Amino acid sequence: MDVTQASSECEAVLETISEAVICERSFLEEIMVGVVGRGHVLLEDVPGTGKTLTAHSIASALGLSFSRIQFTPDLLPADVTGTHVFNERERQFEFNEGPIFANIVLADEINRAPPKTQAALLEAMEEGQVTTDGETRQLPDPFFVIATQNPVEQEGTFPLPEAQVDRFLVKTSMGYPDEAGEIELLRRRASRETGSPSLESVLEPEQVAQLRTVSESVRVDEDLLEYVAKLARETRTDGRVDVGVSPRGTQRLFEAARAYAAMRGQEYVTPDDIKRVAQPVLAHRLVLTPDATVNEVQKSRVIESVLESVPVPTID
Repeated sequence: MDVTQASSECEAVLETISEAVICERSFLEEIMVGVVGRGHVLLEDVPGTGKTLTAHSIASALGLSFSRIQFTPDLLPADVTGTHVFNERERQFEFNEGPIFANIVLADEINRAPPKTQAALLEAMEEGQVTTDGETRQLPDPFFVIATQNPVEQEGTFPLPEAQVDRFLVKTSMGYPDEAGEIELLRRRASRETGSPSLESVLEPEQVAQLRTVSESVRVDEDLLEYVAKLARETRTDGRVDVGVSPRGTQRLFEAARAYAAMRGQEYVTPDDIKRVAQPVLAHRLVLTPDATVNEVQKSRVIESVLESVPVPTID
């Protein structure tokens, strides 16, 4: 699959998802950056905005298996990864796969589960495998996590540790639909008999696997490599930031920019591609100082300042 074909396939997927989900196109593009960039996506929104429908629609459009894990305070790590069950007929223990064994996993309200259970996702997200009782098992390929969380100020939540937040390629928000979108949502609901719309598959799993390798062929010039590095390093010197973007975050910005360029049918990355993905890729990786937190400084504003202060390289 070349870049032109990848762009066409991504456009078909986005159009199909739009048939079921009322949202801004930019929101779906950011999720697709996660798919194409072989990363994971974190969605933060209040309940009822359509996060679950979005995840299910993406799985349907991509033709991938889908699993939903509802995170609760009493959820155990084994409830996610699986456990051994005794088979009385065979007189031996057999491993019963948990819901993590799917192509696309929706970790719903992940910050309602305690840290020990949240950490059960770390190995899966980073290595594409889980280890139970000393035995390592590979997860399906492709493997993609869409995690949702409620705003951190809501009661009954456990903030995700920085190590886990850093595993997400993109963090984005769906937001409320505008008036026209909400009316269209009601119109669609009134005209169907079932509870949720069904979508046709646009791709096969093999095609999705190919799609996730296309960005490797996208060219990034040397001056743009320097630009990416400078953006990340600038976050570490900002007085409002206690912990800036990690080297992993620098690499993720690079990967996301290539994925976004591939989605647009480009064989090379431009500064605009980097600037487009900088917010969803970098903002959630920042840890603000106590003073900045008290003063309600927005992480997005810090990234805006960084983009404004670092000179943009010119394209020859």
